[in-house]
Amino acid sequence: MLFLGIDQHARQLTVSLRDQQGDVVLARQVSTRPNKILQFFDQLTQRCAEHNESFIAVVEVCGFNDWLIRMLRDYRCHKVILIQPEERKRCKTDRRDAAALSELLWVNRDRFLSSKPVRGLRQVEIANSTDQQNRRLTTLRKEAGHDKTQLINRIRHILRRHNLQWELPTKTFPTTRAIHWLKQLELPELDRLEMNYLLEDLDRVQQRLQELEKLITQRCRENKNAQVLCSTPGISFFTAISLACRIGDIKRFPRARSLANYWGLTPGCRNSGESNQRLGRITKAGSNTARWLLAQVAYQALRKDRLLREWYKRIKRRRGSGVARGAVMRKLATT
Repeated sequence: MLFLGIDQHARQLTVSLRDQQGDVVLARQVSTRPNKILQFFDQLTQRCAEHNESFIAVVEVCGFNDWLIRMLRDYRCHKVILIQPEERKRCKTDRRDAAALSELLWVNRDRFLSSKPVRGLRQVEIANSTDQQNRRLTTLRKEAGHDKTQLINRIRHILRRHNLQWELPTKTFPTTRAIHWLKQLELPELDRLEMNYLLEDLDRVQQRLQELEKLITQRCRENKNAQVLCSTPGISFFTAISLACRIGDIKRFPRARSLANYWGLTPGCRNSGESNQRLGRITKAGSNTARWLLAQVAYQALRKDRLLREWYKRIKRRRGSGVARGAVMRKLATT
């Protein structure tokens, strides 16, 4: 068995390969140009075939791991392990990082091969293709919502610039009536030009949102976990599919608290020597999107569930609103 550590960047990979005895047999940088990267993996698989060996690889999480993970699997990598990057070191180079990854892989080879956790190391589950697509879909929907909000704020800013916000024909915006009024509104030349651009962009974003909502509804009806989440009051199709694709296989969490810990909803702990155990703020590990969605669900649940609202108020009186909201989110994630 060979152990491959990869430090990935957009333009190059820095690799460190160790043999069964833990000795470095290869340390180099490889360009991510298709011909160069294919040549490297062809040589690696040829080496494995000559010595009748296979290899496992470890890669730190980044925003463009997808193609590398697919390529490693295509070249019959025995196992691909994704881990969270460590804290920034005082002396850091790509070669040091790659060597550290391959050494980490070799030292803990038995636990990695048997899929056991390694203390102090946060492994990342590699999502299947369906969950990856659903994550991208929900991210597009979230970004489109943010774009719409920014456009509305810019339109309102033009109205405030001329003290015309009071003349908007409807309280809510955007509406068909309000948009028609804005198109007819007399403004200075440059403001009129900007308003036209913003209204055109707003129309495109709203069409994009409608298309994404249809696709999300369809994907949600095809996902069993999302259907279960939809049965909870206050959870929309978007929220359900977003949470479901970020959970993955629920069986990998032995306890309900494990899911709350995975999403960073459990408090951190500081305990040293004879000092008493102190619980700090929530760790905020895992998916930021999942925590943001749970915050929205918690808001809706507090409006509709009287018992939950009373429980929230008791904690709020003792610990403050921030701790109380975190407790509600943790309760929703574990029930």
